[in-house]
Amino acid sequence: MDTETLVERAAVVLAERDLADGETPALLMVSGGSDSTALAYVAAELHERGDLGPLALLHVNHQLRGRDADDDARFVAQLAELLGIPLFSCEVDVGREAERTGENVEAVARRERYLAANEALESLCRHAAAPLSDGRILTAHTLDDRVESFYMRSIVGTGPGGFRSMRYRNGPVVRPLMDESRASLRAYLEERREAGLPVALDDEGCLWREDATNAHTDRFRAYVRHEIVPRVKERNPQLLDVLRRTMNLIADEDDLLEDMTDEATAQHVQWLEEEDAGVFDPTGGFLLAPELGGVPRPLQRRVVVRVLGQMLGAEARVETSTVEAVLAAFDEQGAPRGGYVANVQGDVAVSANKRGVRVEPMAAFRARRKRG
Repeated sequence: MDTETLVERAAVVLAERDLADGETPALLMVSGGSDSTALAYVAAELHERGDLGPLALLHVNHQLRGRDADDDARFVAQLAELLGIPLFSCEVDVGREAERTGENVEAVARRERYLAANEALESLCRHAAAPLSDGRILTAHTLDDRVESFYMRSIVGTGPGGFRSMRYRNGPVVRPLMDESRASLRAYLEERREAGLPVALDDEGCLWREDATNAHTDRFRAYVRHEIVPRVKERNPQLLDVLRRTMNLIADEDDLLEDMTDEATAQHVQWLEEEDAGVFDPTGGFLLAPELGGVPRPLQRRVVVRVLGQMLGAEARVETSTVEAVLAAFDEQGAPRGGYVANVQGDVAVSANKRGVRVEPMAAFRARRKRG
């Protein structure tokens, strides 16, 4: 049976990538699908081995699939009881919220899941008497998910570092199963049952809940999953492992460039509304020092993408045209273009003079011009 091997591999990922340890409170996001169900069993074993700290499960019912969604919630509750892990469960009418805001249903569902996850993690850490910064949110993203994201970005385009696809860690969110295929996780669940280990079963006797909407190819990820990846696998059956190695090579180089971006940002970016040392309001905009024009263009681009992302907020998309408009404020010799002005992202002003390139809300730009 491959159970121990899978758990061992997950333990290695957690340790070698410094994702979590035996003291780490871990909130498991469990939908009831095969991947997250496997995550629950693996995390329970890691906890027993001393490789993970206190555990809790979170299930969010998006109320998008009627009775099937309710059955998912009951299955996850059964799983939590079987493993003896506390369960946080909530319901969110994602369809109504998407209609109210005009947003994409998948985007609303993701936002609501992570809002619930952060609240649940805070409660778990408080109960464990651990700082919130020590807690982790564990998701069941697999190598298949990572490859799908790679192709999705190939189709629509991506910015610096995008082709590394998913990260093993993104803030408090960690993905200990990202080197595992979906097929290997399903095999793990079947092997548990064959070995006589305790397993949760739904009303049909299945080891996990199947979301029928995953087969709808009108959704972008489902289209990539069912139409593109299978065809590429016909040409290369080792596609997942090949792309895993490729994406990790990209990630290594991206990490190096991110370190260089850290240094360049610290040296050449001044936030316009600093309150105290180290405390600032990024929405007020920033000033790029003239010296930034002398660093290599790819590094300039990364600095601009980073600070624009902080200024505009996590929910905003930094447009490529915006980045290029900011960089265009430097001339061919790398000096700021005096008198340069551009309007980007609808309400953000870019201007340049000998002191550098200034990016700020349009209202602040106009008020400053009026005073001048």
